[in-house]
Parts: sequence; C-alpha cells; structure tokens
Amino acid sequence: MRILQLHCDYIRFKPMSKALKNAPELAEEEKAGKEYKNVLVAFTSFEVGDNEAVVQQAARELEKHFNEVKADLVVTYPYAHLSNNLAKPDQAIPLLNKFLELTRIFAPNSQKSPFGYYKEFEFKCKGHPLAELSKTINSETLEKKVESLGAKTAVVEGTEKKEEIVSDSIKQEAKTKSEFFILTPEGELTPAEKFNYKTHDMLKALADYEIMKVRTYAEEPPHIKLMKEHHLVTYEPASDSGNMRWMPKGLLIKRMLEKAVTDICVNYGAMQVETPIMYDYQHPALKSYLNRFPARQYIVKSDEKDYFLRFAACFGGLIFAHDLTISYKNLPLPIYEITHYSFRREQSGELAGLKRLRAFTMPDMHTLCADFEQAKKEFEKQYHLCLDWNNDLEIKFEVAFRAQKDFFNENKEWYLRMVKKIGKPIMLELFDLRYAYFITKFEFNFIDNAMKAAGLSTVQIDIENGERFDINYTDENGKRNHPLVLHASIPGAVDRVLFAILEREARKMKESKTPTFPLWLAPTQVRIIPISDKQNDFCEKLLEEMQKGKVRVDFDDRGETFQNKIRNAEKEWIPFIVIVGEKEVVSGNLSVRIRTSGKQELMHLENLAGIIEKETSGKPFERVSLSDHLSKRPVF
Repeated sequence: MRILQLHCDYIRFKPMSKALKNAPELAEEEKAGKEYKNVLVAFTSFEVGDNEAVVQQAARELEKHFNEVKADLVVTYPYAHLSNNLAKPDQAIPLLNKFLELTRIFAPNSQKSPFGYYKEFEFKCKGHPLAELSKTINSETLEKKVESLGAKTAVVEGTEKKEEIVSDSIKQEAKTKSEFFILTPEGELTPAEKFNYKTHDMLKALADYEIMKVRTYAEEPPHIKLMKEHHLVTYEPASDSGNMRWMPKGLLIKRMLEKAVTDICVNYGAMQVETPIMYDYQHPALKSYLNRFPARQYIVKSDEKDYFLRFAACFGGLIFAHDLTISYKNLPLPIYEITHYSFRREQSGELAGLKRLRAFTMPDMHTLCADFEQAKKEFEKQYHLCLDWNNDLEIKFEVAFRAQKDFFNENKEWYLRMVKKIGKPIMLELFDLRYAYFITKFEFNFIDNAMKAAGLSTVQIDIENGERFDINYTDENGKRNHPLVLHASIPGAVDRVLFAILEREARKMKESKTPTFPLWLAPTQVRIIPISDKQNDFCEKLLEEMQKGKVRVDFDDRGETFQNKIRNAEKEWIPFIVIVGEKEVVSGNLSVRIRTSGKQELMHLENLAGIIEKETSGKPFERVSLSDHLSKRPVF
C-alpha cells in the first residue's frame, strides 16, 4: 500500500467519467463534486498482496500525522499512479472501505473520493515541514517485524474484533495436527523426541530442524566462500537478492547437472516440454492452486493484467496435460520440464547462498497415473531414481516421509519396503488433516555444516490437481476419469545440488581431507604445467592431442613461477596436474599429480585419457567457455 499524504488548505474534486466499467454508480450529490478545507489528503494505491493487516498499520501511521498537523478531517483519494503493482478492483475496494472506516475513528468527518472514476481535482498544499509525507507499507515488511519479535503470526487489532490475517492454506495447516516419528527398517515407530539418536546425529539434525523450524544462519555457510573462490557463482548487485550471477565454470557444472537429470527423465519415458515462465493470476485453475501452494511470487504487469512468475513447472505441465487426449493405455504418462527459471520471493532473512534462492533451476516431472496402485508403483520407481542420483554424486542425505495418517496406516508395508531399501531410520511426519494437494511425499535432505537441513530430491502423490486442471483419461470402459499426479524432482533444485557438493567438500576441509569436484563436473580435468618456457611447444602439442578426446584440459602458459602455477592448480582442485620438464619431453612419459590419491605417477597420454574416460563413462560432457590458455583468461 502506497500513500502520499498532503496537508492542504483545501481540496476540490469532481468525477468526470468512469475509468472502470464496473465502477459503482454515483448519487447526484457525488457527481456534483466536493470541496474540503484544512484537510489531510491521503492519495492511496492498494497493491497486490495488501491485506487488512496492512490497512490497519497504514491507518495507525496516518493517525500520527493527522494529530501532528491538526487537520480537520482525512480525505482518502484512490490514486492508481503511485504503483505499477496495483491490486485488482475487487481486492482494493474492500480495503479502501476499511481504511475509510478506520480513519473515521480518529477523524469522524473523514471522506473518500469515488473509486474507478476519472476526476478533475485541485488542491493547495500548505508549506510547513510536515505538509508532505509518503509511506509504503506491505505485508512483507510486517512479516519481517513479526519475525524480529520472534512471533509466528500477526494478530491484527480491529475496531470491533480481532482477526488473524492468513491464507486458506495456512488456516488449514494451522488446524492440522502433525506428529513426528522415527521409522526404522525393522518397522519400529518411535516418537521423534524419544528416539535414541546415538549413532544418527544427522537424522537428529533433520528432526530438530523440522520440529524447531529455525531457518536463519548465525554465520555465513562455508559454501558461499567456496563458490566465490572457485569463480562459480556470485551475487548480482544489480538484481534482487537471491538472483545469482553464474560464471563460466559454475555454469558448466550447472548445465552438466541439468543434462544428466534430463537424460534420466527422458530415459524413464518422460515427454520433455518447455512452457512459459509467467501465468495469469485469474486463471481459474491456477488461482485455486495458488491458494493450496502459498509461495510468495514475483508479479509482472502486462496489458493491465497481473501475471506471477512460476515457482515450479507445475502450471505449464498440468495445463499441457489438460489439452492432451489420453487413454488408459498411455498411463503412466510422465511430462518433464527443466525450468529456467523458477521464482519464489523467499523472505530476505532466509536467503543463504545457493541453498535458498529467489530464482533457481528446477527439473520437474509430472506423472499422470490411473489409480493409487499405479501411483505407488511409479512413486517407488522414482524413489529409486533419486537414490541412484544422490549415491552417484556421493551426497549423503537423510530421508523424510510425510503422509496423511490414514494413508500411512493403510500402506505401512509399502513405506517399510522403501525404508528397508535405504537401510537406516527415517523421519516420518504424520498429519491428521490434509492441508495441501498431496497425500504423501518424501524428501532427501542434505545436512549442511550448520546442521541445518536442505531438501533435495522429492516425489509427491497429488490427489487434487487432476481434477483442478480438468485433466482426463479414458478408461477401459470408455469412461472419462481424472488421473492422480506425481510431482517429482529427481535432484531438487540444481543450484542446491551444487550447494550440497560444496558444503560436503567444506566438511572434508574441516577434517583435513582433500576437497574435490566429481571428475565429470570438474571445470578443468587436466592442467598442463611446464617447468619452464622451454617446454611450451611440447605442452601446446600435448594440449592439442588431449582435446581430441572428451577431456577438459588447459595449459598454464602465464609468466608465473612454476611453484605459483602448481599452487593455483591445487587451489582450483584440478584432478590431474601434468608436469612437463625436459625428461617428459624426451621420454614422452607424463608426470601426473593425482588429486584424489595425492600421488605423482608416470604414465603415457593414452593411459591418462583412459582413466578419465573410464571414470566419466555415461556422464554428459561439455567444454568450459573459457580459453584453454590461462594467459588469455580475464581475472574474475
């Protein structure tokens, strides 16, 4: 809500014509216009996201100004030109009326100008220091104030009653009773607070994180320092917080991860699509869905309509599915998109490097299923895909299952089978009322160096959106039915995968172990370093030969000392450093320093290429968009 407050000798205005087709008709007295003297004029714009809590706060601040300037009344003048993010008229009018009601508490003669009309107006602003004042009040500002006081919700003090301003989804969640348990592979179910975590410190960290819900960090997570030191990712000062700048090395890792997960989903049988990043707030299915998924959105205005930037691929994927003609023979039917980008207006205090962003890349697969048996079968298959993905990257994780209590009790053996597959206890959240669109889900959670959890892989069984988006398939009897929908992200947000890798390596460094990138993701897999300039010609030939294969190789031809070149390569975590002196030039044997073992070995070029090929077999390959001669690279 934006307000321009002017203390005026007078204001006079007269409605001329309707600016909105549905603007209310005016009485003859209103059509004639009005004039008020010694007036505090509040030119006001109501914005998307404004609610009664915002109006209450605005009225309190206006009252202070009113008392200071000693005006006779307040005139609230709806003025659209203060904002480019206006609330819809059906949202703004009730807020305007409430605002007028509140101003009449401290200024009984207060008035408002007609809403939805073009008006001619004239005023004379007084010239004293308090005559002009502007205010911006929004729900996010109030949330931050609530958080700073340590509260979970804000209760708005009204003139006649107390009302808690919350969304439908949050109201339902507030009514929902959640219980946390630990489920072992042997089938033992223990309340989370009574479980013996003696050999399960990471599981305890997950349970504490979920139950206590402390999301902010006391100090900067170590992956932030590493992502900057390696010139992977950094903050973009020209953008909103949580929108990052990806540099060539970081972008290479990101693109390789994207390609790997895309291959997994396509090989699984998914159709890959690409859909828009923005959607109409007023689309009936989307409006309903947003109320069941209360993420904060970025808003874009176009042709007087408000659009929100997507926070996942759900919208495009499910609308796409709505337009398909589907037979039961086509099911299960996976639809896959990797979103560049998804957007969530996370609260500023929760933003943390690559862990929690406002713009991120989300691989999202939606699988249409005929019934629960088919959905459970696909859910379990996708669970195994997620296991394979994280095990391949050597990312350790803790598992959380969440389910409506009745559904869990009916399918306990199915859950237990998946817990046995993981081979260790998992956290289980059971809720009595379903407050969201899913009836069950799982998440693989990485525990970082601050012992906080970050969700990675996830799959959900959605029992609402088949009907909400009017997706249909024809069954064996020719009857049209709504499918169940699985929502799966095999890795979770790609940005967060890199977060997990860097946090893992930071933990190794604390333990005095050697940090590394997975070989297939290393921006440079081989660095060629001559002992002196005399070996440069040989190094050039070596570089050319190695580039014939699928190897990311570069040549340190800078005018630095040999020791500095080695030191820089170690700082970059280069997996293989090829050292070239006169002996290597004469013999053709390469002296190779291997990062994972710490050893230096002699080998032929073919042997080195063979090692890399074997270790990266089946993985995507791309070249980094940097010169292969270090002397030609800019300094980041």
